[in-house]
Amino acid sequence: MVFKMPQSYLSIEQAKEAGREGTVVDLRGWVYRTRGSNKLVFLVLRDSTGIIQCVGSKDDLGEEVFKRSKELFIESSVTLSGTVHKDERAPGGFELHLNRIEAVKAAEPFPITKDQSEEFLREKRHLWLRSRKMNAILKVRSTVTGAIHEFFRGRGYYEFTPPIFTPNACEGGSTLFEVKYYDDVIYLTQSWQLYAEAAIFSLERIYDVSPTFRAEKSKTSRHLSEFWMAEMEAAWMGYREAAKVAMDEVRFITERVLERNRADLELLEADPSRLERALSKEWPMITYTEALGLLRDRGGLEVEWGKDLRTIEEEKLMEHFDTPVVIIQYPKEVMAFYKPVEPDAEAPGPVARCFDMLAPEGYGEIVGGSERDTDMDSIKKALEKQGEKVENYDWYLDLRRYGSVPHSGYGLGVERLISWLCKLDNIKDAIPFPRTMTRTFP
Repeated sequence: MVFKMPQSYLSIEQAKEAGREGTVVDLRGWVYRTRGSNKLVFLVLRDSTGIIQCVGSKDDLGEEVFKRSKELFIESSVTLSGTVHKDERAPGGFELHLNRIEAVKAAEPFPITKDQSEEFLREKRHLWLRSRKMNAILKVRSTVTGAIHEFFRGRGYYEFTPPIFTPNACEGGSTLFEVKYYDDVIYLTQSWQLYAEAAIFSLERIYDVSPTFRAEKSKTSRHLSEFWMAEMEAAWMGYREAAKVAMDEVRFITERVLERNRADLELLEADPSRLERALSKEWPMITYTEALGLLRDRGGLEVEWGKDLRTIEEEKLMEHFDTPVVIIQYPKEVMAFYKPVEPDAEAPGPVARCFDMLAPEGYGEIVGGSERDTDMDSIKKALEKQGEKVENYDWYLDLRRYGSVPHSGYGLGVERLISWLCKLDNIKDAIPFPRTMTRTFP
């Protein structure tokens, strides 16, 4: 059979929007559910826009077509025609009474059934992408990445694309992925930052959304080895202003998701009202030292000043907030080499001009950023202290030799933000094909 692609087919969403009682429509998609009796076949059709219940009788379809329709397995691809009828009991409030159904490709028995483990579903991720849950998450993800571009372009930022292969560490050598590169060894990028710092002397304000790689030996529900970061870098900008941009960006993205994906959030049982409440309030900005005070006074958790906040401290702190919170001025001692000291801070020890944004509901850090050190001597000392070869960063130090200016930037973890927006239990569901310590297939 030669399958032709006529132009008259509607999506299920279009059919529901245009579907007055008695309207005849042509649809195409995949069998989502099916059951039958001696006289009727009940079939739920799905496409990228949703599902609709279809009912066909032996009298309307003819005995041979009726028989074949009852034998179709889940995920068989079909085209069909029918009359729209309102039915409050049906998914979406509409039902299609069939007068034609034709199999494009009859499926074999589908390997995914109810109540299968998350690990099995990741093993069959190429098929699980068809699920309504993954369909909804992927739609939210598309809105998120589109909103990032919309936000920065609307503010006059230029998109700048960095290399994926890099000769240097940016976030510490222990999490670098080595790659054989001809006769040499090179690394997968941990961040675009060093290259972005070069570009701001040309374009001043830039952003990008690109893959990032961290060889973190973690099997938690919050870590991926390959993930996407939305990063920005701007000349003439301090870290507090960069933190404000980050808050504006996350607000903007959240607004777009509420506008375009409310039904997807509801399907995922990620109550949209929690996001609306977050948008209705001011988002706090507190210092690391103040955060430790909150942990002590409200949470009964004593954390020694100078230690980085771990997952347990972040979760305990965020029990007191229902909005994202920005924490500034972490101890310099635990920060990356490029973060300068904040000389005016009221703190027990040296702190950096840096910030993190934490999401509520236990989702942890979603943004990390800082001002960038412009002093060559302090950068060299920090690199030496971290065991790095200063000569490997000579090109980066050139940026300080020739007209350096104050500048700042940050990275937003796309999957971590999606996890919060969609209220996911595991970050692995926020990306189409997760890559972790134990998962490289499919």
